Amino acid sequence: MSETNDDALIGALWRVVAAHGWDGLTMGRLSAESGVPLATLRDRFPTRLDALVLHGRVVDRAVLDGTVPGQGGAARDRLFDVLMRRFDAMQPHRAGILRFLAHLRRDPGLAAVLAPRIAMSMRWMLDAAEIGGEGCARRAMALGVVGVWLATVRAWAEDESEDLGHTMAALDRALDRAEQMARTVGIMARDASAADPEVMPDQA
Repeated sequence: MSETNDDALIGALWRVVAAHGWDGLTMGRLSAESGVPLATLRDRFPTRLDALVLHGRVVDRAVLDGTVPGQGGAARDRLFDVLMRRFDAMQPHRAGILRFLAHLRRDPGLAAVLAPRIAMSMRWMLDAAEIGGEGCARRAMALGVVGVWLATVRAWAEDESEDLGHTMAALDRALDRAEQMARTVGIMARDASAADPEVMPDQA
């Protein structure tokens, strides 16, 4: 499928979840909502988890497509911008995602399965923000950004404002906490767009 079709399919996915919940998501309902034949859905989504994986790729792609190389400025500000653009990409599907998040709180097994996918996405977000690092430091930074992301998602779930002001404030606070923790444990990251390294998050 093309990127355009992926976007349409993800839109249909979250409309079904908004209407029926995660437990009520069936391939028949997704086929009816999206107009994609069941045979095609079988190839794309052997399991419902594969639909969530596609959602992650679509959101990652939306952020990466909007990334301008050589952005300049502080690494923290670039990461703030990248993570807010993730929320912008999620906002059209808010109702379905919020209903899914409510389910996720009752399904620790599914949350555990998704955790590595979230960490992978956050590594891509570090790249989008042009924040370098290698080995254990890179993994620690990615885990730190996961903590920042999850803390901010909780605020986003309660933020009904058009400008997502509450979400931005929560992200700012989460980055502050992560930055303080990074200084405490001495985790440093190479800023890919600057000569001097900057302290970046370890854990929120």
